[in-house]
Amino acid sequence: MLFRSSGLTEKIAQLTAQAGVLAEEQPAVLKARFERRMRELIGDPAGLEERIVQEAAAMAVKVDVREELDRLIGHVESARDLLASDGPVGRRLDFLTQEFMREANTLCSKSALANLTAVGLELKAVIEQLREQVQNVE
Repeated sequence: MLFRSSGLTEKIAQLTAQAGVLAEEQPAVLKARFERRMRELIGDPAGLEERIVQEAAAMAVKVDVREELDRLIGHVESARDLLASDGPVGRRLDFLTQEFMREANTLCSKSALANLTAVGLELKAVIEQLREQVQNVE
């Protein structure tokens, strides 16, 4: 059980890192989408660029997933510690998988990029595998 769970924990760590790289693209993509849409709707009036930057910044704040990624990283560290311990860890790992899933769900809901959503969905699948293994041990 520990070897497989440890592998799943490392897969979660890898996917979290991948999501972090992809999430860095979100502000620029959102700005480009918003700018394209604004220009389609109203053309190119004076002051549009400033408005685009303001709106893009507001949207970027809404889709910022750094907190979720930081918490996922912390949860990975906690899982590693639990898996390395000698005592019973089933209930604590079960609770931790719930926390993993909560962060993965939020990551997916904040995603503005298809490839980031895909990583989030893969993350959820791996977390579910880990949860199933943990429940089999309890």
